[in-house]
Amino acid sequence: MNVSEFLWKRLQEWGLRRAYGYPGDGAGGIDVALQREVDAGHIEYVQVRHEEMAAFMATAHAKFTGQVGLCFATSGPGAIHLLNGLYDARLDHVGVVAIMGQQARTAIGTNYQQEVDLQSLCKDVACEYIVTVTEPSQIRHALDRAVRIARDKRAPTVVIVPNDLQELPYKDPPMAHGSTHTGIGTTVGSKVPEEAGLRAAAEILNAGKKVAILAGAGALEATDQLLQIAEILGAGIAKALLGKAAVPDELPFVTGSIGLLGTKPSWVMMKECDTFLMVGSSFPYSEFLPRPGQARGVQIDINGANLSLRYPMEVNLQGDSAATLRALIPLLHHNSDRSWRAHIEKEVAQWWKVLEARAMTGAQPLNPQRVFWELSPRLPENAIITADSGSVANWYARDLKMRRGMKASLSGGLASLGAGTPYAMAAKMAYPERTVIACMGDGAMQMNGLNVMITISKYWKQWSNPRLIVLVLNNQDLNQVTWEERIQLGRGKTESTQSIPDFPYHRYAELLGLKGIYVDDPAHVATAWEEALGADRPVILEARTDPNVPPLPPHITLQQAKAFLTSLPTEPERASVILGSAKEMLASLLPAGKS
Repeated sequence: MNVSEFLWKRLQEWGLRRAYGYPGDGAGGIDVALQREVDAGHIEYVQVRHEEMAAFMATAHAKFTGQVGLCFATSGPGAIHLLNGLYDARLDHVGVVAIMGQQARTAIGTNYQQEVDLQSLCKDVACEYIVTVTEPSQIRHALDRAVRIARDKRAPTVVIVPNDLQELPYKDPPMAHGSTHTGIGTTVGSKVPEEAGLRAAAEILNAGKKVAILAGAGALEATDQLLQIAEILGAGIAKALLGKAAVPDELPFVTGSIGLLGTKPSWVMMKECDTFLMVGSSFPYSEFLPRPGQARGVQIDINGANLSLRYPMEVNLQGDSAATLRALIPLLHHNSDRSWRAHIEKEVAQWWKVLEARAMTGAQPLNPQRVFWELSPRLPENAIITADSGSVANWYARDLKMRRGMKASLSGGLASLGAGTPYAMAAKMAYPERTVIACMGDGAMQMNGLNVMITISKYWKQWSNPRLIVLVLNNQDLNQVTWEERIQLGRGKTESTQSIPDFPYHRYAELLGLKGIYVDDPAHVATAWEEALGADRPVILEARTDPNVPPLPPHITLQQAKAFLTSLPTEPERASVILGSAKEMLASLLPAGKS
């Protein structure tokens, strides 16, 4: 057995059986050994069109399955291309192992072709563990440590394997001084804080009369516990963007997303609460949380570095969200006063009416909110939804109602453009029986989405359920940044940087042997979704949407209002922007007036 063959077999022993990657001569021995494992049916290999997509897919695999993601690339440019997706893993705290090829050991340091100092290149993104293998027996502990650290620290790790080492005979480390003998044993750690900490937290929560809960990605497996605690305390639950699937949106006390992409009920709840419970989240925008000193705080997070990071908490509990909440529940007292809960539920009910009114407002030609509003009730059971960065994330965050059993994610901490389609591809490879929907803006689709559609066309026939729908909002504008320039900088749209080419996305799908659907009439949006959800192959659903429908924040500050007015003299699409904004603001007021 050579080093490359041992590499793939050892990764299988760790339970890693799907690899995303792209070949190259710097990883030639690894490629050859992989083919043998694929032929034997031991490993599933997904060949991407660009290494960045491999790293994004490995990250999404980790998010959706809870397992370690695996990607690989050749030396030099291939390894460089992995970086963006690996940073996505790092900033969203998920475990990914990246295998990188390298030039021959004898060539390192000679300015050889494609020679890149990968240790230096990756030392930030893989700060938890990065190693270059220089001797055959070293590959064992390199892989063992990379997988264990990726899994237990929820971080990306990197193993660099020079190409002249890849086909050398593997041998176990000797029983000698200077050798180490690693293993695959299970990690068993404490997931529940000490009882004294639990009791201190319970005392604070029991004393609260207006309890607000914020759930993040770390609470995705704690749905039952979150709901039980909310019921005991009469609390409302808001969700950070990565925690969108933590609790169902159908419940009347779930206020939805928080932040710039969030909801008014979440804003109101945070600004009026007297007690704040934050679970599995490092939500970054402190201005959307209670004012310091306003609320007594309890935080639960498995990563101690996240505790009291965004709000000065009174009690910090380091532990697994579900296990810690489970241990906390017996210590909590039922709050018989339901006035706070009733206040929250009234805000939530009103908010859904506002969103419907906004979605049904006319636009030129389509209101993007209408596209999401019509999708929401049609989402199949156990659907997986991905979204990209940009204004599309606003509508994903607000207008889609998550139900129990669904999964959803996007690039959160990095907010990288172009992650939505590789995320969808990884979701479909992990769960081929489930319907997957990727929500894309046209900027992200042109950046990476068109690339990934080729990969989708390569693999879709092997899926038990062929439904993978890629929604593209075609507005020929890098829309989120355009609105940020208006609201934050007080400047009109800079057309040279913000306008992007038109492209027939639905026709491109047909060129690939997939299905293309085009809609630009609000009366046909529902029918378009039904056609896409009933298709016998992957679909690109292209919606021609209005770029001048504003992604209104849940609370408009005086500074934002002033910046918007200041932007109008330099706004090339002034009439449309004013009209679109006026319609949305009016729609926000009408339901209240009617009720």
